[in-house]
Amino acid sequence: MSDTAPFFADIADAPPPRSVIWTQAEGGAKLRVALWPAGPKGMVAIFPGRTEVIEKYGRVITDLMAAGYGAAAIDWRGQGLSDRLTDRPLLGDVQDFAQYQLDVAAYRTVLDRFAPDAPIFVLAHSMGGCIALRALINGFRAQAASFSAPMWGLPLNSTTSRAIAVMRAALRMSRLDQREVPGAGVEFRLWENPFDNNELTGDAETYAWMQAQVQAHTELRLGAPSLRWLAAALAETAALQLLPAPEVAAFCGLGTREKLVSAPAIEGRMAGWTNGRLEIYQGALHELLMERAATRDAFLRATLTLFDENQP
Repeated sequence: MSDTAPFFADIADAPPPRSVIWTQAEGGAKLRVALWPAGPKGMVAIFPGRTEVIEKYGRVITDLMAAGYGAAAIDWRGQGLSDRLTDRPLLGDVQDFAQYQLDVAAYRTVLDRFAPDAPIFVLAHSMGGCIALRALINGFRAQAASFSAPMWGLPLNSTTSRAIAVMRAALRMSRLDQREVPGAGVEFRLWENPFDNNELTGDAETYAWMQAQVQAHTELRLGAPSLRWLAAALAETAALQLLPAPEVAAFCGLGTREKLVSAPAIEGRMAGWTNGRLEIYQGALHELLMERAATRDAFLRATLTLFDENQP
């Protein structure tokens, strides 16, 4: 499957993509992938976070291209225009994080077909950082990888984490695992969550732009995760913590006001990453690439420096 897929240029604030296609992962999930022309320095494969869509990275892609890189972005299964996994399209759901690696394999196939000779660099945010770390450990070939607040752990206490793990089988048998996480409120609905209540960015203009994207195109919306997603995320992050860092140069950024992923898990991983560096951004929330200009630009400069230093 490689038919042309939609791209919402009206909300992307990006150069026209070279191609936007449907591709298919093993098992049948239909995925949307967008590609911009390979630059003289290579291609940056963007690994978005939970709820994110290709168009959200339009401004980032503009900057990557200005720096000499091409870019690609994907809608993971269950979000964006890729196949939703339940009959409740706003529910963020996945049975097992291994399914995302099927998406990665399909993504890589597209990259190899459209840019067969280009060196590949990884830029990953939040859940995309979890997916990217597993992919790199599994042998995904990349010159270097940059991580924005990667989801290498969740800020839950050990008692809560153990309870969810123990309850997983019982929840699955009763199908209660496909309910959204308890207590999910307006903070999971970007399109209506007020700026003062958000945990993503301290930049009001960028937050309004992000909201406008999913207000204009309601099919891009995604809300709270399911209990099944949460259990799968806890299982995957726990498994990854037992594995050594891959042998690839890495940079990681983390804000001092981070609330959505585990800062200690990030600090622990980067402390053991031989060819890795962690930078802490004062006052920043979760989305460094959507933060105030000073933070955003500093993180992007460090990312591009890493990529430039690791040219083949």
